[in-house]
Amino acid sequence: MRTNLAPLAAALLLGAASPATADLLVTNVKGVRATPDRKIERFTGLLVGDDGKVKRVLNGETFRLPAGTRVLNGGGRTLLPGLIDAHGHVMGYGMALGQLDLTGTRSLAELQQRLRDYAAANPTLPWIIGRGWNQELWADKRFPTNADLDGIVKGRPVWLERVDGHASVANSAAMTAAGVTDATPAPNGGRIEQGLFTDAATDLVARAIPAPTPEMRREALLRAQTALLSRGLTAVADMGTSPEEWAVMKGGVARGELSIRIMSYAAGGQALSALRRTEARGWQANDRLGLLGVKLYADGALGSRGAWLKAPYADAPGVRGLPLLTPAQLRAEIKAAGPFQVAVHAIGDAANAMVLSAYEANGARVGDKRWRVEHAQILDVADLGRFARDRVIASMQPTHQTSDRLMAEARLGPTRLGGAYAWQTIEKSGARLALGSDFPVEDPAPFPGLAAAVSRQGLDDQPAGGWRPWEKLTLGQALAGFTRDAAWAGFAESKFGALEPGQWADFILVDRDPVAARPHDLARTKVQQTWIAGKMVWSVSPSGAK
Repeated sequence: MRTNLAPLAAALLLGAASPATADLLVTNVKGVRATPDRKIERFTGLLVGDDGKVKRVLNGETFRLPAGTRVLNGGGRTLLPGLIDAHGHVMGYGMALGQLDLTGTRSLAELQQRLRDYAAANPTLPWIIGRGWNQELWADKRFPTNADLDGIVKGRPVWLERVDGHASVANSAAMTAAGVTDATPAPNGGRIEQGLFTDAATDLVARAIPAPTPEMRREALLRAQTALLSRGLTAVADMGTSPEEWAVMKGGVARGELSIRIMSYAAGGQALSALRRTEARGWQANDRLGLLGVKLYADGALGSRGAWLKAPYADAPGVRGLPLLTPAQLRAEIKAAGPFQVAVHAIGDAANAMVLSAYEANGARVGDKRWRVEHAQILDVADLGRFARDRVIASMQPTHQTSDRLMAEARLGPTRLGGAYAWQTIEKSGARLALGSDFPVEDPAPFPGLAAAVSRQGLDDQPAGGWRPWEKLTLGQALAGFTRDAAWAGFAESKFGALEPGQWADFILVDRDPVAARPHDLARTKVQQTWIAGKMVWSVSPSGAK
């Protein structure tokens, strides 16, 4: 990469700088960012201070460089603010990258073959753990059972998690190790059937799995970080951090291993109580790690029919899903969080209504609480305006819509989709929309999410014209959702997300201009470099990132 001054002319004289305190000039780029009113703004370069923060956004200025200034010549490539995933699971993703991957299996037979191959390749593993299956991709759409797994692996426990994390299937050895059978009473908010454990019931087996060692967690964190940085993510909201995971993240800071910024939400009220004994709310370590709030669950997922609906499922009469908290319990949990931000998983329309009512009852409109609903997938049309009215953030994931649309139609029927994945309606209402992927449920790559947001189409460009196309976002709205609005949703708008003066210089260089790209091409954007605080932390080049 060239670092000469040929493209620069003497027009604006900057203050002196020495090599030890060198500023960074980023030049010869096609800068693209979202404005506060969610329009697209272009710029030509950045001036970054030696502290890693933006000093100035450039728009064609040329100037003489003082001795010692570093220059990054972008070669005409597109520069974007570092992208932010407003809802992911960092350690879960890192662990999944080291386990049996069942993502994309098109049949039970393919799942069984992957299990057979993985078991043969890992003969010493005491438990075989995997995730990613989705029976909705199979011709018969039948959930797997313990008998399906017993025919492949009998002598070792097997535990395979559905793609959404809300259901898992165990073989008989795993059930024996956990001391459960199909006759074991399911806890409130859970189901057990032929080795399939849904929502609250999954803990009956999961708690019997040997806990990862600190070193295993450290390796998972580093795996996740590399994968996230390679996709252009410079910050993520970790929705469900356990005390053990927090300790690993803090250790990553202490060892100088943590580059990505993590907005942490404790995994439930008990985890928050444990963490707040020693940790204060807010940011630390130059804004690499922040304990911001608590993540709660109101219901399950649509795919496993655990999402709590106001009326029965169209494809399962008599089933309405699984509320995981009562309204009184939810109100109490919100109150107990105190100054910490509250984020509640809600997918079904009944769950969303309960969360919005609990927020209202706890004074959502008083002060700057920024309480969040995570997913907000299926809403009663009558509840759509409540987000703006009660100043509640809708934290939504565009690729969920493209993955789920056919299932949503089957689960709800054609007359109950008015508030389904209603991005533009919520945006126009005046509510904040924070976007993400819910990795590892979906791939964390943000560009397919951006493309889905503006097209309502999947990677297969279907359906033609987009699904319920009036809910498409503009590119400015979508980019804001993955940058400045995602930062705002984590009380970080003064720290990163918009490349404004005083913010950290977190940015990426990519191989195409998203403004000029069709959604098909936008989804396939490749990240070439990722920079955090004015330092390159990942590069596609073989020379390395640091």
